[in-house]
Amino acid sequence: MEIVEGIGIGIAVVLGALLILFARRALFTRSGGTIRLSVRVSTLLDGRGWSPGFGRFVGDELRWYRLFSFALRPKRVLYRDGLVVERRRLPEGQERFSMPADWVILRCTSHHAPVEIAMARSTVTGFLSWLEAAPPGAVSSRLAAQDWPAA
Repeated sequence: MEIVEGIGIGIAVVLGALLILFARRALFTRSGGTIRLSVRVSTLLDGRGWSPGFGRFVGDELRWYRLFSFALRPKRVLYRDGLVVERRRLPEGQERFSMPADWVILRCTSHHAPVEIAMARSTVTGFLSWLEAAPPGAVSSRLAAQDWPAA
């Protein structure tokens, strides 16, 4: 009987954890302004190190939250004023197995530190619009490459 109780408690804990993950995501997406977004957290191996999550636009910030995390704070924050897109490309090699086929990878510089983000092709246009949107009077030169290859 103790084994059955242990298994039942284990299943309840797993279901509770899944419920918390779904409730957390619902809490963040309720107010809108969210996109599916993967960030490359490690560059030790080529094509590896991508972590799925979602981004939330809040003013001049893009807050990135890991998909499978209980944290209420963003794992990474990208500020519009320090973010420059250097280039974009399609997934290559191992990356093709870790993300959907219609996603595009953007290589950016954020306050002099490189960051790679991946998102759906249809989301890139909105992201670039947000990036280029600047307060009146501000100079906006966030796109380093003028003639990007069609992705």
